[in-house]
Amino acid sequence: MFTAEQIKAAHSKVKSGAEFPSYVKEIKALGVTHYEAYVTDGHIDYHGANDHIAKVPAKYDPLIIADHSNGEEFKSELVAHQQGKTDFLTFITMCANYGIEKWAIRMDRMTCTYYDKAGNEILIEQIPQ
Repeated sequence: MFTAEQIKAAHSKVKSGAEFPSYVKEIKALGVTHYEAYVTDGHIDYHGANDHIAKVPAKYDPLIIADHSNGEEFKSELVAHQQGKTDFLTFITMCANYGIEKWAIRMDRMTCTYYDKAGNEILIEQIPQ
């Protein structure tokens, strides 16, 4: 089974949203089936077969997530991030400001779903393969 250290090594190669699809492919090959990344402090729970979980602890001081989401503004800023125009911390701050609490990646569907604080799906994206 995969470890948090293996996940961190794969993630260290990601410099912008442009490298994200390669990262997803790499951790999928390690056995990750899905994961949830939390905007508040950056902790991530990676799941694999047989209820295996590797937890990556908080990465930064807690951010305040806006109570109300702004899906259209978020989508616009997300596109810029995916094109490599912003770094990860800028992206995370933008998520918090637009009310995005977490995102969940599903390897079987190759999707990334962004959620607000109420658990509503704000955006579901197909991850390029």
